Amino acid sequence: MLRHQLAVAQRRDPRPARKLTWADRAWLVLLAGLLPHGHLPRVRLIVMLGTVLRWHRDLLRRRWARRSRRRRGRPPTHRAVKALVLRMARENPGWGYRRIHGELAGLGIKVAASTVWEMLKAAGADPVPARDTGPTWAQFLRSQAEAIIACDFVVIDLLDGPKAYVLAVIEHAARRVRVLGATFHPTADWVTQQARNVLMDIEGAGAGVKYLIHDRDASFGAAFDAVFIAAGVDVIRTGVRAPRQNAIMERWFRSLRAELTDRTLVWNLEHLIRLLGEYEAFYNGHRPHRCLGQAAPMRPRPDNVVDLEEFRVRRRDRAGGLLHEYRQVA
Repeated sequence: MLRHQLAVAQRRDPRPARKLTWADRAWLVLLAGLLPHGHLPRVRLIVMLGTVLRWHRDLLRRRWARRSRRRRGRPPTHRAVKALVLRMARENPGWGYRRIHGELAGLGIKVAASTVWEMLKAAGADPVPARDTGPTWAQFLRSQAEAIIACDFVVIDLLDGPKAYVLAVIEHAARRVRVLGATFHPTADWVTQQARNVLMDIEGAGAGVKYLIHDRDASFGAAFDAVFIAAGVDVIRTGVRAPRQNAIMERWFRSLRAELTDRTLVWNLEHLIRLLGEYEAFYNGHRPHRCLGQAAPMRPRPDNVVDLEEFRVRRRDRAGGLLHEYRQVA
């Protein structure tokens, strides 16, 4: 120990304390531990005895810190599992971390419930959301689309002066439209008769309807609702001045105006009824829809196998040339 201190003192730096490297300190601490008990205070040291003890504590701390780093602990969660957890939380707002953990277990993915909790917390999602809140209006429409129809009036200005009221019904899932009729005076008797007609048509088509959505127009009276209630259909009225609650019907009105009525002059009621019949056939049998994968409500999308060397396309005009349908020539 004395020889090592002498070697340190013989270095060029006149300040011995500045020449001690970590190797020197470790060596001095090791030699100090080999001395018999009680001999260390009698040995001449180039540093204070408390400094040697501090070096010893520091070396022990570094040793155990290095051993702790060697143990990696729980392996990191795969990024695909994290993405799936966040997807489940996003698509199911009422699910907590326990529910998501159970769903992962059903898929054969082994992960701790606390890990799911940490993923949700890190993403800013509530690991334990409130469960007393019902679905939003958009969620209700999507989940019950197969059983929902909607109806409403659209007003068309005729060239000879009066306004015509067109009553139409649309199926949410299939996007099929039924134009029930047009009249100058939508009386309660007329509207009720149209309700009977459309109900017979829907039942004949085999569609299982459970909900009817319409606004709070005075034309939809108690007799109109009674026709559907008697058939087991729940009538849901939208909020006051809330057209977004009947958005699919409103979107069809926009298509009707943009593709037909805004591009021609409608002379009278008979002319309007004839144009509406043409547009109904075009909309249901040919017009593509993004929500249906670019298929039409009553025409599935054909296969993508097309012989580009042989195929020919023919155009068919509707509504006096306002609407164009393109089909392959057989």
